[in-house]
Amino acid sequence: MMPSNATPEALDALASRIRQWGSALGFAEIRIADIDLGDNEAGLQAWLDAGHHGDMAYMAAHGMKRARPAELVPGTRRVIVARMDYLPAASMPAESGLPDWRLREAARLQQPGAAVVSVYARGRDYHKVMRARLQRLAQQIEAAAGSFGYRVFTDSAPVMEVALAQKAGLGWRGKHTLLLSREAGSMFFLGEIYTDLPLPVDAPVADHCGSCSACIAACPTQAILGPYRLDARRCISYLTIELQGSIPEALRPLIGNRVYGCDDCQLVCPWNKFAQPSGVADFDVRNGLDGASLIELFAWTEAQFEARLQGSPIRRIGHERWLRNLAVGLGNALRQAAPAERGSFTGALAGRCDDASPLVREHVAWALAQAAAT
Repeated sequence: MMPSNATPEALDALASRIRQWGSALGFAEIRIADIDLGDNEAGLQAWLDAGHHGDMAYMAAHGMKRARPAELVPGTRRVIVARMDYLPAASMPAESGLPDWRLREAARLQQPGAAVVSVYARGRDYHKVMRARLQRLAQQIEAAAGSFGYRVFTDSAPVMEVALAQKAGLGWRGKHTLLLSREAGSMFFLGEIYTDLPLPVDAPVADHCGSCSACIAACPTQAILGPYRLDARRCISYLTIELQGSIPEALRPLIGNRVYGCDDCQLVCPWNKFAQPSGVADFDVRNGLDGASLIELFAWTEAQFEARLQGSPIRRIGHERWLRNLAVGLGNALRQAAPAERGSFTGALAGRCDDASPLVREHVAWALAQAAAT
């Protein structure tokens, strides 16, 4: 066991080894933060008071523990923050002649019949991938330093991961509220190990957004109210993933063909020209979700949904909400498509007019009504 009075040199050496072990486990970068998030408490409370968290009650359930790591996990002195890139390697094959991956994604958004799934959700569930590797990293630390207090997090508890990553110097908070890196844009996941080891901390980096506000202008639903201010209730990621019930009618046309999440604010961010392809095969595209159509996905039975999305983050919303989202996409396709193309969309929707779910039936009825709205 590493003694409580371990020398700075010994702790520096351990921190260096942690970075080496992390790299071997597929993490693009490992840095260390202290636990003082006091400057974030007022902003968090104001966000909650404004109701911008919507139905995500877990955001408020732990109060200020989100900004107080030592209250969430007693004994915590440092947070080891890890970055793992998720852009599928096939999106950026060397010397392929393919256009910028962002241009390809933007082009699909203009195809009414295309089903657009957020890039991060096309492969294996990152919760499973990162948690397992962070746990292995913690075990390697334990093997070297002896028993120590720790807890692993991967978007799985009230952790202010962007604030911690910013303190650790992994990047800065962009105006869309995501973390940005000069080396990797924003196409990455974050994970944390809360620990009682007094490791040396890393220095934060400067903000490099400057006067750019491309992300704010690009948001389809104007969910980004201003720099660093997000109303989750309007965010397409919230509407298609977190929202349990009916999607507000006024927002449905703005969702377009985005059926799980939204990447628009990332697609326009200049820093994402530096996004790095993932070295982790788990994030390779599964089930053709980078090129699927609304009609083919809407035809999946619940059994097919469960089987094909085994291990996918999408599976957690369930088949009912999956159909809800796809119905909205089909309704928008009906409104946008040429008259000769509408029959296939109408036919797909008609097949679920009598679905067992009232939620699905409601959204199907709305979608079919869009044919008359053109």
